[in-house]
Amino acid sequence: MSCVRVEPTRKTRTTYLLVPLRSGHAPSTDQCERGHPVCHPRGEAWMGRSRRTLPEELLLLALDPTTGTTAQPQSLDLGLAGAQLVELALAGRIAPDGDRIAVVAPRPTGDPTLDCALELLRRRGAPVRAVNWIGGPRLGLRQTYLSHLERCGMVHAVEGQMCGVLPTTRYQATDTAISREIKARLDSAIRTGVPPDPRTAALAALAHAVGFGKHLYPGNEGRSSRSRLRDLIRHDPMGGLVAHAVMDVQNGAAAQPRRSPAPAGRQAPGPGARPAPEPARGVPAQPRHGSMARAAVH
Repeated sequence: MSCVRVEPTRKTRTTYLLVPLRSGHAPSTDQCERGHPVCHPRGEAWMGRSRRTLPEELLLLALDPTTGTTAQPQSLDLGLAGAQLVELALAGRIAPDGDRIAVVAPRPTGDPTLDCALELLRRRGAPVRAVNWIGGPRLGLRQTYLSHLERCGMVHAVEGQMCGVLPTTRYQATDTAISREIKARLDSAIRTGVPPDPRTAALAALAHAVGFGKHLYPGNEGRSSRSRLRDLIRHDPMGGLVAHAVMDVQNGAAAQPRRSPAPAGRQAPGPGARPAPEPARGVPAQPRHGSMARAAVH
């Protein structure tokens, strides 16, 4: 099993824009050192099925095709962690157990990043609460998937400088057909009222959970679409589970169940309270710091 972790080589002010695949030309599938396929911008070579993964689609929804900025950068890492769980569930590797996640088939999927998450879940042994998993140290997934999209030819880096000092990376785009196709699925589910497939329902649930509503459907005219986007959560149990977990982490609710059961009269927290700080590490910064977090991807 191969686990891949991508770390940025230097601090940059970065903008990511979508890059089209030329007509009739798709990049060849890359492989990691153990031969796992890692590039599938059109959905090739992942478990023999023609589709992109949910984390990829969620990130493509987050990218602004004009400015290259990433919507809701504070919560996007949480959403990507949740998207990994849904993708693993759709692949039959994990299953919900109440508010917990249980590994039911630990064999690799062939996607290195998903397999890393699957292996970490397997090592836990017992089922883990979705809110604890998503709220744990999952930060860095955005950069991991951005680097993956660059390797796949879906974004193209152009180096530069801001004020002649701060290194910048801008990603030029000439077409946004892939992201438009993804959003069209959400539009169809919202406007037709027809229950969407589980993948689209989960994508809608995650998009709502991380706060993409105003990014996808801005202004007063988008109010009804934002409301319907929220309502799509009920169409996929796994998507609903992880979406509520993402929102709970953002609201700081991950640690609450560990504090409330403490018996009256006990001053010190019980043994079950020790893991409580884990979810706190994934809780995004307060809104007043949003401008600082957003600058990392501008």
